[in-house]
Amino acid sequence: MTMLSDHLDASRPGVPRPESDAPPANPTRRLVIVVRADPVICGHSGEARNLAEAALTRGFDDVRIVTWPIPALRAAGLPLKPLETVLPYSSGITVERPEPVGDYKVPDGRHLAGIVGRLVELFTEGVPTTAMSLYLTPHDTAVAQAAALARSTGMCAPLTTVAEAVGSDITNVVRTALEQGRFGAAAQVLSTYLSNDVCVAVSDFTKTLIVDAAHEVDDRWGTSFGGACEERVAISYPAIDAAAYTELDPLESDARLAARGLERDGYVMFLSRVTKAKGVDDLINGFAISAAAHRTKLVICGTGPEAAAMRALAASTPVADRIVFFDDVDDAEKPHLMAGSSAYVLPSKPRPEFVETFGIALVEKMLAGGGPIVTCNTGGIGEAVGPHAKLVPPGHPSAIANALSEIILGLSSGERTRWGRQARDYAMQFDRSNVFDRLFARVASAGSVVAA
Repeated sequence: MTMLSDHLDASRPGVPRPESDAPPANPTRRLVIVVRADPVICGHSGEARNLAEAALTRGFDDVRIVTWPIPALRAAGLPLKPLETVLPYSSGITVERPEPVGDYKVPDGRHLAGIVGRLVELFTEGVPTTAMSLYLTPHDTAVAQAAALARSTGMCAPLTTVAEAVGSDITNVVRTALEQGRFGAAAQVLSTYLSNDVCVAVSDFTKTLIVDAAHEVDDRWGTSFGGACEERVAISYPAIDAAAYTELDPLESDARLAARGLERDGYVMFLSRVTKAKGVDDLINGFAISAAAHRTKLVICGTGPEAAAMRALAASTPVADRIVFFDDVDDAEKPHLMAGSSAYVLPSKPRPEFVETFGIALVEKMLAGGGPIVTCNTGGIGEAVGPHAKLVPPGHPSAIANALSEIILGLSSGERTRWGRQARDYAMQFDRSNVFDRLFARVASAGSVVAA
């Protein structure tokens, strides 16, 4: 198998990691997280990192992130960071990328087989283990298969399983199964999810999606998933490393801004995947008609399937010279750009293929400071920002234009400072230590039941 940790030094991304950073020889407590991890550009890959780092401070001496080989991620078309920009993990965290099993005669499932096989090995090494899957499809499937196989050998160590569902598990899989009348596919996701010792969702909004979809499956096919989901699914908000945003050196921030040709409070910022569902088109059109456009820049950070189209749209506006795109912002630079912005805009809108189920980047922005947030109360965004954002209707560039004018032209520096302080206080509930402790209180309770 390949490991990203084989390629990255603990202090310098891109330099081979020394032998001393190998996994511990005799671990006593293990956490395994199955996820689409770095270098995938996704808030939940960051969440996996943060849960892993928090685990090291809470008594776990061996943490494994089990994920996909780099070629498989590239072939899937997922937005990826350059490998050399991925920040190193702490010693004690090992990223494993099991090689596929089988040859060309296995057109699908080769990589999944590699992951399942590796999980079975980890579960049967005699180390008490908590295994967590982020995204149900296909990661929860892998954990469930591996757990069943490990237990069937009679060699499985004490094992507690946790599954975290995100909105796309429902909108992209269960909803499609309902529309196409594919009972088996819907049942597979929901039954596998409920087979875990702990079932969580990333927001109340996500739980509602799950429960509503489960009831639809019940109504159509006579199953009983809905009640079980209502009773068993708890909320575990995404874990964020608050210190990475709250402990910034102002001099370093100014230097990083200068390197980008930016000035503090001199730009409006967007940072996320560049897709229609994120409302980038609405932001560009709103900025173009805002009275604030002649006082500030618009900085769009990220990559995605609509990047070329959004660049073309920006070029067609009368303020094209004030809109810039950065597609190479890494995790180390991101907090500094957030902290320096006069406003941060994420005008997400619900679409069939995607609904914002929380809004990790919004919380990161509140922790970093800088100017106010403009966003839409869609999906789980309201849970992420609370009362600390300027809300506009989704799909309304004119509302974005008015909000930007109000923030850029109407707020004093003192008012922006008060906003930032209150927003940061609210966002601290999502710090990875707080999230980890709440989640693993549930895990400990479930583990006691399993052991009994």
